[in-house]
Amino acid sequence: MKKTIVVLAVASMALAGCQNMSDTQRRTAIGTGAGAVAGAALGSLIGGSGTATRNAAVLGAAAGGIGTYIWSQRMEQQKQAMEQATQGTGVEVTQTADNQLKLNVPSDVSFDVNSAQIKPNLAPVLDRFAQTLNANPGTTVRIIGHTDNTGTDAINDPLSVNRAASTRQYLAARGVDPARIAIDGRGSREPIADNSTPQGRAMNRRVEIYVGEAQVAQR
Repeated sequence: MKKTIVVLAVASMALAGCQNMSDTQRRTAIGTGAGAVAGAALGSLIGGSGTATRNAAVLGAAAGGIGTYIWSQRMEQQKQAMEQATQGTGVEVTQTADNQLKLNVPSDVSFDVNSAQIKPNLAPVLDRFAQTLNANPGTTVRIIGHTDNTGTDAINDPLSVNRAASTRQYLAARGVDPARIAIDGRGSREPIADNSTPQGRAMNRRVEIYVGEAQVAQR
């Protein structure tokens, strides 16, 4: 029990130090601390000795500290480049909680109603985006299309996929390997605003683009 308390205390100290860390370091520390706590708890529950509990805590910390994606300097540079390229366009550029770069492209920039043809306003954004992808070949891309709730699923589901496919095709025409780009369509199933208003429906008609740099296991 005492060993478990020590492990929990160390994990708490690690979390307390997060205030002086970068966002990436903070998330890693939080994951490490949470993993240590979970590992220690597991070691105690299975009746392990002090050594077994410590080992479980170490394994938990390692698992918690390793994420699917990393936020490297290259990812930060891509984010800054896309923030500059999308300034004033309505495209939202963010870093997700799991260290992916996300571009949220609303309908007034991307596609007309019932259309999968890219609007001229989106072309300069995708041109710059293709440049950042070509400069960072180790990243992967997911493009997800969405619609509002007008029409049926029989219309909305393929339309959302076609919008994602049009975006991939545009990027591929500018040198991005299409094998790096996965596409999906969610139809109207994932609204982010109220579909009962024109403004809400416009927000729901969107394309989301995610860029991730995979965590490389160290040997």
